[in-house]
Amino acid sequence: MKIYDTAQGRRSAILQRLRENSSVSVSQLSEEFGVSEVTIRKDLRILKDRKLLLRVHGGAILGAIVSEAEHEERNFNFKRYVNTREKEAIGKAAAAHIKNGDTILIDSGTTALEVVKHLDRFEDLTIITNSINAMLEAIKYKRFKVILIGGSVREPSMSMVGSLAESNLKLFYCDKLFLGVDSFSVESGLSTPNVEEASTNQTMISRAREVIAVFDSSKINKRALAFIAMPDKINTIITDKNVPTSVRNQLKAMNITVETVSI
Repeated sequence: MKIYDTAQGRRSAILQRLRENSSVSVSQLSEEFGVSEVTIRKDLRILKDRKLLLRVHGGAILGAIVSEAEHEERNFNFKRYVNTREKEAIGKAAAAHIKNGDTILIDSGTTALEVVKHLDRFEDLTIITNSINAMLEAIKYKRFKVILIGGSVREPSMSMVGSLAESNLKLFYCDKLFLGVDSFSVESGLSTPNVEEASTNQTMISRAREVIAVFDSSKINKRALAFIAMPDKINTIITDKNVPTSVRNQLKAMNITVETVSI
């Protein structure tokens, strides 16, 4: 089955087209995905309601002048619905690094959330997270010890950040941290648009015996506002097979394991 055969897959693909071209038309999408224009208009209406695009006559666009809070919320929701197959495959591969009895730390990224969705085979885990979404996913298993750290709530990402969150993190030693990031480069390291998220991520790194970064290849060779850490703080990177060969070679030269997944 093609990703376009499902409504969510088709909407994810529409957002991907928007990111590449800044605008899409109903007629082009209808022809590309083999569905009616009525179906495409419904897709666009749903994505508009989620604040992921703007509707214009005959199609949709990304650009808009919005408040900072609306911009942040739109960016987070946008990330949830793009590269979904890559994120799912990365999350499944990352979960293979876990052992029964581990204490794992999960950050608030959308790819890190996919790790939590692939823990069916485990019986005994302690899951610590600053992500409300990850906590809600983890308690569905009804057999793990789940700890949501306190702190100030960042509504756009539904995450706990700030000095209280960082103080609470310092109470724990963790076997593995699964860290998703917005931007990564060999030269600039890991970064994110939000300063509070970056500071909380830095504390997470300091509490983990092993740091596993999980992100799709669209985040590579980019730099965001707030610095998290240089690549030498990471033990393993799990990404998709589209990672540039030059980046992979540089990371291997730094003794960082690079694991790629196929879709």
